[in-house]
Amino acid sequence: MTETRRAWLGLLVVLGPVLLVSMDGSILFLTMPTITRALAPTAEQALWILDSYGFAVGSLLIAFGSLGDRYGRRKLLMIGVAVFGAGSAGAAFAPTPEWLIGCRVLMGLGGATLLPSGLAVLSELFPEPRRRARAIGIFAATFAAGFAIGPILGGLLLSRFGWGSVFLVNLPVVAVFLAAAPVVLREARTTRPGKVDLLSIALSAGGLLLAVYAVKEFAAYGPSWPVAFAGVAGAGVLTWFVLRQRTLEYPLLDVSLFREKVFTVAVITGVLSLFAWSAAAYLTGVYLQSVLGLSVLHAALLALPGAVALTATCVLTPALAARIGSRAALVTCHFAIALGLGLLLATTVTGGAGWFVASTVVAGFGYGISFSLVADTAVGAVPADRAGSAGAISETANEIGHALGIALLGSVAAFVFRLLAPEGAAAEKEAVVSGLHVAMGVAAVLCAGLGVLALQWLPESVEDVESEGDRIVDCA
Repeated sequence: MTETRRAWLGLLVVLGPVLLVSMDGSILFLTMPTITRALAPTAEQALWILDSYGFAVGSLLIAFGSLGDRYGRRKLLMIGVAVFGAGSAGAAFAPTPEWLIGCRVLMGLGGATLLPSGLAVLSELFPEPRRRARAIGIFAATFAAGFAIGPILGGLLLSRFGWGSVFLVNLPVVAVFLAAAPVVLREARTTRPGKVDLLSIALSAGGLLLAVYAVKEFAAYGPSWPVAFAGVAGAGVLTWFVLRQRTLEYPLLDVSLFREKVFTVAVITGVLSLFAWSAAAYLTGVYLQSVLGLSVLHAALLALPGAVALTATCVLTPALAARIGSRAALVTCHFAIALGLGLLLATTVTGGAGWFVASTVVAGFGYGISFSLVADTAVGAVPADRAGSAGAISETANEIGHALGIALLGSVAAFVFRLLAPEGAAAEKEAVVSGLHVAMGVAAVLCAGLGVLALQWLPESVEDVESEGDRIVDCA
C-alpha cells in the first residue's frame, strides 16, 4: 500500500467516529419526545439526557489530547471508540432515565478522545502542508455535517424503528474502525508532551457541573438554598480553575491566549454559535411535535433545508472569506444567526412550520460560516508554537457551547413554561411557544451583540491563518 493511499484511507477511517461524535450531540433533538413517553424522565432528567454527553466531551477534550500525546494517539483513539460503542449499546437498551444518562456520559468519555487525537493523527498522515489542510478541511466539514444531520437521521430512524435505534446505528461504524485502524493508522506520540494536571481536570468538570446543576434546578423548581450553594460553589471552583492555569507550566487552558482580541472573538463566536444552534434545534423539535402535532419524520424533513444550507456554507466559506475577508465573514455570521433566530418569534400555536424552515436556512448560513472559519481564525491569531493550544481551546469551546445551549436556554424555556402553564392542553401549548420565544429572543440578542463587538474589536484585515495558506482549512 502506497503512503498516499494509506493516508487517504486513514482519513476515511477517522471520519467515521468523527461523524458519530458530532451526530450524537444532536441526534436526540427530535427523539426526546419519544424517549420521554418511553422512560418518563423528569424535566431535569430530560435536559441531562441531552447535554450530559456534551459536558463529558467538552470537559475532557483538552485533557485527552494531552493523554494521546503522552501514551499514543492511535491507542487512545481505539480505546475511546470502544468505550463509545459500549456506551451506545447500553443506551439503546436503557430501562430508566438514570441508566440512559450514565450511558450518555460513557459515550462522552469515549467521544472526548476522538477530536484531538483524530486531528493529531491526520497531521501525521499528511505531513505536506497543503494536503494536510485539505484533509483537516474534510474533517471539519464532516464534523459540521454531523451536527446538521443528527436530528434528521434520528427522525428517519424513529419512523421505522424504536428509539434505541438512534444508538445502535453507531455500532457498525465502531466495528469497522476497530478493525481498520490497526492496518491504516500508525501510532504517534510527541517526545515531550508535558504532564496532565488531574486537579485541573477535576476543577473544570466539577465547576461546570455545579454551575449547570444550579441553573437547571432553579428553572425546574425555583430558588432554594441548595441551588444557591451549588451556583456559588460552581463559580468558585471555575475561578480556582482559571487561577490555577496561570501557575502551571503545562496548563489545560492557556488563559494568556485570551489577551489577543481576535482569538477571544473567535472562541466566543464558537461558543455562542453552538449555544444558539443546539438550543434552537432542541426547542423547535419540541415545538414541531408537541405543539403543531407533526410526526417525527415530518419534523425531520422540515429540517433538511437548514442542514443543506449549513453544510453548503461550510464548504463555500473559505472562498467567501477570501473574497470579503474573515472579519466581514465573522460579522456576517453573527447577524445571520440573530436574524434566523428572530424569525422563530413569528411561530404560533396554530402554525409556524414555514417560519421554522426559513429560520433554519438563514441561521444555517451563519452557523456554516462559524463552524468553518472559527477554528482557523483562532489558530491564526496566535504564534505558531501555541497553535495546538488554540485549536484545542476552540474545539472545547464548541462542545461547551453545545451543552450550555441546551442547559441554559432549555432551562429558560422550562422556567417560562412553569410560570405560564395552567391546566389545559391549549394553555400548555401557549406556554411552550412562549418559552421558545423567550429563549430564542435571548439567543438572538446575544448573537447580535457579539456581532457589534466583533465590529469594534476585530481589525480591518483578519487572516484566517498564515498568509501563505499552509494552514488554511478548505472545507471542500
